[in-house]
Amino acid sequence: MNDIKVMNHAADNIRILAASMVEKAKSGHPGGAMGGADFINVLFSEFLVYDPEDPRWTGRDRFFLDPGHMSPMLYAGLCLRGYFTLDDLQQFRQWGSPCPGHPELDVDHGIENSSGPLGQGHAMAAGAAVAEKFLEARLGHTVMQHKIYAYISDGAVEEEISQGVGRIAGNLGLNNLIMFYDSNDIQLSTECGVVMDEDTEMKYKSWGWNVIQIDGNDVQQIRQALTAAQEEKDRPTLIIGKTIMGKGALKEDGSSYEHNVKTHGAPLGDGAYINTIKHLGGDPEHPFVIFEDVKELYARRREQLKKIVGERRAAEEAWAKENPELAAQKEEWFSGKAPKVDWSKIVQKEDSATRAASSVCLGTLAEQVPNMICSSADLCNSDKTDGFLKKTHAFTRGDFSGAFFQAGVSELTMCDMCIGMMLHGGVIAAMGTFFVFSDYMKPAIRMAALMQVPVKFIWTHDAFRVGEDGPTHEPVEQEAQIRLMEKLKNHAGKDSVRVFRPADADETTVCWQLAMENVDTPTALILSRQGIAKLPEGNDYEQAQKGAYVVAGSDEQPDVILVASGSEVSTLESGVELLRKDGIRCRVVSAPSEGLFRIQPQEYQEAVLPYHAKKFGLTAGLPCTLEGLVGIGPDSKIYGMPSFGYSAPYKVLDEKLGYTAENVYKQVKDFLKK
Repeated sequence: MNDIKVMNHAADNIRILAASMVEKAKSGHPGGAMGGADFINVLFSEFLVYDPEDPRWTGRDRFFLDPGHMSPMLYAGLCLRGYFTLDDLQQFRQWGSPCPGHPELDVDHGIENSSGPLGQGHAMAAGAAVAEKFLEARLGHTVMQHKIYAYISDGAVEEEISQGVGRIAGNLGLNNLIMFYDSNDIQLSTECGVVMDEDTEMKYKSWGWNVIQIDGNDVQQIRQALTAAQEEKDRPTLIIGKTIMGKGALKEDGSSYEHNVKTHGAPLGDGAYINTIKHLGGDPEHPFVIFEDVKELYARRREQLKKIVGERRAAEEAWAKENPELAAQKEEWFSGKAPKVDWSKIVQKEDSATRAASSVCLGTLAEQVPNMICSSADLCNSDKTDGFLKKTHAFTRGDFSGAFFQAGVSELTMCDMCIGMMLHGGVIAAMGTFFVFSDYMKPAIRMAALMQVPVKFIWTHDAFRVGEDGPTHEPVEQEAQIRLMEKLKNHAGKDSVRVFRPADADETTVCWQLAMENVDTPTALILSRQGIAKLPEGNDYEQAQKGAYVVAGSDEQPDVILVASGSEVSTLESGVELLRKDGIRCRVVSAPSEGLFRIQPQEYQEAVLPYHAKKFGLTAGLPCTLEGLVGIGPDSKIYGMPSFGYSAPYKVLDEKLGYTAENVYKQVKDFLKK
């Protein structure tokens, strides 16, 4: 073990760099970073196993930071490891800097996740732990023997998502998950005691965790706790480290600035900053320095890692020679490429609900994609993810040979854990629930989009046709919300989310194929509860790959173009039969994905939806859902839901709310008279 004096000096070096980053940027959170420096230093310099030459080595330990506002601590620690330069740190929170205010996914710089709102980071870590267990069950311990470390704060413990993570990780016995709780009792505006009076240790123990309480600023206690956590065989470990917010900080008058709420979310300030840096052994005029003994400390660790990683890589190479098929599978799984699926084997039942059609697709995927994990928030028999489950079995403590993750009633936790599975690498994750419950998932959906994690969202019961369950369970505004995100571009210039709402069973197959082939962004499939009539005979479903296409009435100059997605396409088609009797030339367009349609050549877009043509849209959601396709103005009309739904059988609701052939006829006739 390294000399305690050197270890404390290294932690002070992290404190100096963290406080200086915030001071230079005139923005940020120094206090927590200073308090957590000891744990980060011990973890990075003595315990975390990684390849300094290859940040993407699949056998590496993963570190997930939950409180993203503590990014100065992470960047400073990674700087000591050689992943950032001192110049990088001086550009903290500036345009184009690799050190943004909250960490963003950047594996090449040692950052495994975008932290996002409190609570999500450690949920992603739990998902990564599940992925490691899943892969170990298939590939063996030689190549999957790493640990997943998470760092959480008081705020994350307060966030509701911590309940889901605690319950699930304990229930599954994720002994490869080691979490440090930076318990400094300080929040942004109050001390924690103002809002929280609970026994956190007993809470996690009740979930089945191994809990260790330590002084989080004591090197030897941190070492002992991490050693015990690594040796734990049956449970995830929570290390509760009582730390000092703003450790080492002094006020302008020289008195202690420790345990002060003000250090949480603001620079220390000129006088306090100067005194603090001097107190910690740095030079306020030249604070961006790595001390010589600290350089030597991390240089020794790099040499140690060369030996550790060298031995593991040699074992991996020997394993690959002995298991060439598994080795090829592992390489393919971690490549991030779309899996090979024989979609021709899928035969759909006519007029079935698209959730049922999705179930058929999932059954095929369970058989053909061995690294796919499917999950449900206690709704697998309703969201029809049981089509996948029927071909495998659910994870249980000590058994990850199956491929189904029963998350329980915990949509946000499920979503973040599935994201974490894919951040780990080697797996494809899909998850299902009712569309109205996607509201619970929104923060995680946004993080998946931001990080470009290609998880698959399966949302069923897509409209007011949930019927008797009533307005509380009837999604009206949800499609508009996710379609708005579909219009948002990520940093790579791609759609943040690819959204599909198929019009019938066979179109569902095409949409699932597109979802599995999308390896750049998350994909959402919005599916019906009720059966939907098959599109007209002879429909070319392959055209659905363009996002919107003509499914009926391909007249060169139609009097009106009728546009919809999902269930409403067949409603339009039934209305068209009445309109044609009046000599009205109609074209029906199914638009399962506006985002995909808008990246088609302009000539194709104009051919399907001519700019100057009259267009009528029908949606079971807010009218604005179709505005991007139908437009706004005298040549456009959208019939949609202007209010929440009602409780009644869905066929009654269709009649009462105007989703019938007769009302389509009436609405279009009135529209054309104007």
